[in-house]
Amino acid sequence: MTDPVLPRTLAAAGLPASGRFVSKAGWVSRVWVGDEYVVRLNNGQFRDAYRHEAAVVDLLAGSEVPHARRIAHGDGPDGPWYISERLPGRTLYDAWPAADSDTRQAMIESLGAALRALHRVPVPADLMPPWLVDALAGKPWPAFHPPVVSATLQQVEAARRLPGHDSRLLADVADWIEERLDLFAADDPVLVHGDLHGSNVIVDQGRVTGLIDFAEAVAQPADVELDTILRWCAKAREYPPTPDEQGLDETTLAEVPGWLHSAYPELFEREQLRERLNFYDMYVELAIYAHHPQPEIREAARDRVGLLLSGQNHLDELVW
Repeated sequence: MTDPVLPRTLAAAGLPASGRFVSKAGWVSRVWVGDEYVVRLNNGQFRDAYRHEAAVVDLLAGSEVPHARRIAHGDGPDGPWYISERLPGRTLYDAWPAADSDTRQAMIESLGAALRALHRVPVPADLMPPWLVDALAGKPWPAFHPPVVSATLQQVEAARRLPGHDSRLLADVADWIEERLDLFAADDPVLVHGDLHGSNVIVDQGRVTGLIDFAEAVAQPADVELDTILRWCAKAREYPPTPDEQGLDETTLAEVPGWLHSAYPELFEREQLRERLNFYDMYVELAIYAHHPQPEIREAARDRVGLLLSGQNHLDELVW
């Protein structure tokens, strides 16, 4: 244990600074995986992410949702920290390449059961991560998902404030959104994980032992969950666990939507599901177009917005 940050964090939680820990990189966190505990240290980019996660994990207490029990969380001189129990197994991302087809199907069916349980957990209708509240109020955007249905037109207005924005495109987008808002009028919000892909699911012996990283959990329609899952299936190479690694091969995920549909059919049974999924995708692409700091990425998102107006996106390649 050579890194002084780890023993300081363990001490702050009242835990012994002993045992074997393996350091792992992440997108926004430093992670140490021990025999009993997982210690995470946030870079502070996502305001109150761990406090939000702790509140969500508390909602899961007594439910059938597989998850890691919270040990402690807090803020220290090294930044916000969160300690949870170590779940058996490894990430779905790590387990997937060597798993045979039957094991892969069993893992996805177990994921469907976990999601059904998650979406049944009582949740405050206004649950939203503090960093996302900040972003919607005009502060920087550390992430561009999960979709927030009620804030979709807001992204059009944000894009209109960009120098050199495409005013004709945005006028068409605003009309497109307004024509579809009624699709969501009767929805009841549920607890949505919001960032569900291979790195945020722990599996062992063909079953899910835990959903992890609830920093983006939000109260939204249940099928918002499909936005990230299906995006991951179609564009898995864009979802590596760290910036230095590679994502999975999309062709190996081709059967995932169908397996998930069989395990959790209610998630796919909404009227006009494809239009709803297109709407969620429009939110994400608009948010990137309006707020991403890199011009070339904003331009690529603008192009995808144009394709969405004609009904084309990554969903075209998926079968469920």
